[in-house]
Amino acid sequence: MDAQALHPVLQGLLGSLAAALATGLGALAIFLRRTWGRRSQAITLAGAGGVMLGATVFSLLLPAMAIGAARGGGPVAGALVAAGGMLLGAVAIHLLHQAVPHEHPGRGPEGPRGRGLGLGRHWLFVLAITLHNLPEGLSVGVGYGESAATGLAVMLGIGAQNVPEGLAVAAALADGGASRTRAFVVALLSGLVEPLGALTGALAASSAAGALPWALAFAGGAMFFVVSGEIIPETHREGRERAATFALVGGFVLMLLLDVLLDA
Repeated sequence: MDAQALHPVLQGLLGSLAAALATGLGALAIFLRRTWGRRSQAITLAGAGGVMLGATVFSLLLPAMAIGAARGGGPVAGALVAAGGMLLGAVAIHLLHQAVPHEHPGRGPEGPRGRGLGLGRHWLFVLAITLHNLPEGLSVGVGYGESAATGLAVMLGIGAQNVPEGLAVAAALADGGASRTRAFVVALLSGLVEPLGALTGALAASSAAGALPWALAFAGGAMFFVVSGEIIPETHREGRERAATFALVGGFVLMLLLDVLLDA
């Protein structure tokens, strides 16, 4: 069956599931080596952040502006829709981070009362990665709501950046004493929250014609918040700024080329 013949909601679910499984693909590397250096983790995560930024710009915000302009009376209207949706997405993810306990290395526990509610720090790190995956799944869902080509581009980009995230989760758990098998399974499960976000995004994008540009921009704002507020600070510590910056640029360029090739 032609994938494009499927309903956009089903396309979004299947696409996000494929991207989520890439988390497990990255986690497989824990069986090759138990301990991974912070520098290698930072570089791979920075590259993933660059891919997310590229997906945000080329597959979410630019289409949101174009659709908003076509339906709302010109480029200014399109820009206002994209800006409004982006701000709403960023605020939503900020509030979610405030409500869910999690932890990023070097920054301490975050969330309710600044404490982990009895969870170990490595499990709090897993929760942090899981929080990243919600907007990623959301972006895949709304991408398929816009078009199959846009959804495929976002899915491939998110899948590419899920690989180093899967390794980061597995490595954190292994460092905390978990067995390699358990670290792999938990890393895989952390990515499976993406279909939930994809379902929400696809339903929002397909619920009404006027909701599509807002949904695209909302997902873009959520992704932008994660990259700027979480990934970049994590990868620009302990003298790794230059290498992480080049990795970020490389990931952005990769998504740019991917977007162009899929539209060709």
